[in-house]
Amino acid sequence: MTFSVQFTPEAADDLVRLFDFIIERELTRGGDIDLAQQALDAIRRGIDTLRWTPFTCRKAGASPFMRELVIPFGSTGYVALFEVVDDRTVVLAAVRHQREDDYH
Repeated sequence: MTFSVQFTPEAADDLVRLFDFIIERELTRGGDIDLAQQALDAIRRGIDTLRWTPFTCRKAGASPFMRELVIPFGSTGYVALFEVVDDRTVVLAAVRHQREDDYH
């Protein structure tokens, strides 16, 4: 069984925000701006695993259907909050960097 992964508008905005943050940070410090695309690619690969194994991710809250996917990247990574809404659909609610306080 495979699941369809859908994005809320907020989750899509999070990807843009995270990409822009890395671009600005790397431009400021004279670093590697390709890092932003590499991070986005890692996030997308992680999210793609939800198509097959959403229930292997850790629970996030009281509902057994609200879960978090940890996506490693470099020495830290990202966390994707999602909900399994039915037997065919996963809805991505938010994505944040692991060092952020909480989801936006």
